Amino acid sequence: MGINLLEALNVRVVGNGEKVVVFAHGFGTDQSAWQRILPYFLPNYRIVLYDLVCAGSVNPDYFDFRRYTNLDAYVDDVLQILDALGIEKCAYVGHSVSAMIGIIASIRRPELFTKLVLIGASPRFLNDVDYHGGFERGEIETVFAAMESNYAAWVSGFAPLAVGADVPAAVREFSRTLFNMRPDISLFVCRTVFNSDLRSLLGFVKVPCCIIQSAKDVSVPVEVAMYLQTHLGGRNTVEILHTEGHLPHLSAPALLVTVLRRALSR
Repeated sequence: MGINLLEALNVRVVGNGEKVVVFAHGFGTDQSAWQRILPYFLPNYRIVLYDLVCAGSVNPDYFDFRRYTNLDAYVDDVLQILDALGIEKCAYVGHSVSAMIGIIASIRRPELFTKLVLIGASPRFLNDVDYHGGFERGEIETVFAAMESNYAAWVSGFAPLAVGADVPAAVREFSRTLFNMRPDISLFVCRTVFNSDLRSLLGFVKVPCCIIQSAKDVSVPVEVAMYLQTHLGGRNTVEILHTEGHLPHLSAPALLVTVLRRALSR
């Protein structure tokens, strides 16, 4: 990316603490997804926020369809951001695809990360022999077809399913950021994410992890959190949130804050 990455991806550093925490959002949102969480951590942490290049808040001209064919390019971005900011140690909080981006980043640069907090993480969304990812191939192809044929209708159906809990404000917020994405970029990224299989990498993770999983999540079944716990290479813990939905930072922020505080203080 022959541009200023910090400007392009809307990088912000906020907060008054000494310990650095990166908050990385997932597919379909942008850094504003953390707005209900941030106030609880600003007094005690220095927080790095940025937008994934696919987010609707980023100039779509920066999205290179040849480069972002897998998660490695997204990993390059976050590592370049941390290097540009001169950060040598940080905790990393990643939601959904950004949880997996954090996992790969920690394998490449384990000395950079003190802890990974993985919210709604999945190394593979497709079911496989002896693995329950939550989706059959036909179901995924149906999603892609729906996105391609009528993106607005797909968003209107998908947002409440993903939020899960009956929180209309969260559905409106997730719908807003999904609508902000250019549909062709959204579909391309969705294909990349759903076709990823990072299971073979998990054993190489040596950074301590906290896996945070909603009790009911249409995108990631609880079995996936248990799979991560068993297969990640380092020390890890699992926290089950007694709530519904894939976006607890939007739908159940107070619940998530309690668990995040505990995870980051360990």
